[in-house]
Amino acid sequence: MKRIVVKVGSAVLTHNGEVALERMKALVTFLAELKKDNEVILVSSGAVSAGYTLLKLDRKVLANKQALAAIGQPILMQKYASKFAAFDIITSQVLVTDANLNTKDDISRINNTINTLLSNGVLPIINENDATATDELEVGDNDQLSAYIAKDINADLLILLSDIDAYYDADPRKNKNAKVLKVVNNISDDEINCSPTPNNIFATGGIVTKLKAAAYLLEFGIDMFLASGFDLDDVKSFALDAKHKGGTLFTKVR
Repeated sequence: MKRIVVKVGSAVLTHNGEVALERMKALVTFLAELKKDNEVILVSSGAVSAGYTLLKLDRKVLANKQALAAIGQPILMQKYASKFAAFDIITSQVLVTDANLNTKDDISRINNTINTLLSNGVLPIINENDATATDELEVGDNDQLSAYIAKDINADLLILLSDIDAYYDADPRKNKNAKVLKVVNNISDDEINCSPTPNNIFATGGIVTKLKAAAYLLEFGIDMFLASGFDLDDVKSFALDAKHKGGTLFTKVR
């Protein structure tokens, strides 16, 4: 049985300022299937955007962002809980900050909590504690958070589900001849030192944050798979059927 962390971004969970319930339902259905033969941990964005559905505050102001996260976190969790309940899966919430991930004692406690949840068949849902995190305590984005979590809990694989369906040899938005890089073994400094390019108003990064997450995990020999969160065919093929049709696998040469 593998331990798999799945991260879904705000761009996938949000549509026109609302939580994208049909995408969430498709995600939950996939995770329920994945959970049959694997330990599954979900890292989910979407709290701020869920809060924004009820209170239209300027997200650029830190205090507003924290308030929206506080409003949106229970909304998001309730929606997940109700959808997973259809598969008789209990969900749980684990909120962390950067400080937790830089303290051995805190990492140990997070591990103990997640291990206990998994051993009892509960699906942990992890998010950064935006409601209380300061600039100094922010991980910064959930791509990085999911990579840190995957490493700290000894995961076998991180799956990133995004509005970016793979890593290309050129920007596909600018170059129609860009080709998908199906397997990547190394990431150069030039690739990860570019400016982030978010595609969505609620997103905090683009391909660069995903490359940083992959580069971090490659150092520890942990694989990462990047695929579309809009169309789950590629991730289903890879994770459920062991067939790599689309998406990008970041892995060390073995």
